[in-house]
Amino acid sequence: MGNKHTIKAKYGRRRAGKVDTPFNKQLKNVRWGKIGFDKLFKVCPVKNKLTKIALDNDGKTPVYSSESNNNGIIGYTNNEAEFVVNKDNPIYIIFGDHTRSFNIAAESFCVMDNVKVLSINETLTIRVLIFIISSWKKCIPNKGYSRHWSIAKNVLFNLPLTQDNKIDFVFIENFVKELEAIRIDKLDTYLLDSNLKDYQLTKEEQKLIDAFPTQVFEKFNVIKVFDIKNTGNILSRDITPNSGVTPYLCASSENNGVSSYISYDKKYIDKGNCVFIGGKTFVVSFQEKDFFSNDSHNLVLYVKEEKNRTKLNQLYLATCINKSLGYKYSWGDSISSTKIKKDKVSLPALNKQPAYEILESFISGIQKLVIKDLVLYVESKTRNTKNILTK
Repeated sequence: MGNKHTIKAKYGRRRAGKVDTPFNKQLKNVRWGKIGFDKLFKVCPVKNKLTKIALDNDGKTPVYSSESNNNGIIGYTNNEAEFVVNKDNPIYIIFGDHTRSFNIAAESFCVMDNVKVLSINETLTIRVLIFIISSWKKCIPNKGYSRHWSIAKNVLFNLPLTQDNKIDFVFIENFVKELEAIRIDKLDTYLLDSNLKDYQLTKEEQKLIDAFPTQVFEKFNVIKVFDIKNTGNILSRDITPNSGVTPYLCASSENNGVSSYISYDKKYIDKGNCVFIGGKTFVVSFQEKDFFSNDSHNLVLYVKEEKNRTKLNQLYLATCINKSLGYKYSWGDSISSTKIKKDKVSLPALNKQPAYEILESFISGIQKLVIKDLVLYVESKTRNTKNILTK
């Protein structure tokens, strides 16, 4: 295939995580080899990098960015797809340069800046791809909001090999299938033990969800709703990763912005129970706990009225902030504490005032609907995987 990275002659053994099943015994005999990405993937040239202006609420073609949420899809466009999914290219991988995110595209799409599009040299299943990109990502150090492709393209990652030194795709497929069965079983137990299988909506929740299409929204000055300040600034080079219990936030959309948990000088801690905005990426999240921040460009927004500073309220408010302002800020035109003070956020309104009283019940109802889908998914997967666990 003309790749510059070959499989190393020496093989190491490593545990791929504790798996409490008979399948774990097979891991002790796995032969691992070091693989370069170009053994499996090829970088595709990108001719047309879209901006947010190209997004359209009525668009049909998915647009990928370096975000990791929503499988990397930032929106849809009416532009013709640049990358066409067909028999020759049934799946693509999109790598987010700034976020180290890997997303799988199974339908034709366009992209924005700061991504690499990879075609696949082999015919691989989704399970196998998930294993491969997971192993690859573990070898790419997190440099915060920096470009990672220059590192990613050169690292070697671990994959199991057959006796004739080929990648053991059969083992990978079975291994991921086994892990899936185990996780589904654990999730089912968690839902039952946590009483989350009760997803029945209350009358108030059902009423608010039914009425949402006709809900009145009005624009309010951000500074009328929130107190705003910049976060502290602790550079990643100055921390010791996993040295404590306080979240260390960056501007990534992964893991709710938490890069690590650290111990550091408490005078740099920012108070939690707030809406957090990654200043350079405009990633918006709710932060429940006190935290450290990696960049003073990041913003924290505290709801002015403390009685309205509940978790569910702020999950709703974070979404409103993202939807109201996300279209206008991006890398190169980032938000700031000065800019946001001139902005307005669209919120549910009653008598020309933010209708805080409906936010909590609405989000509670939405959570139950998500839990319902999850419960039904688990029940379906449990039926399909029960035989795997009892082998």
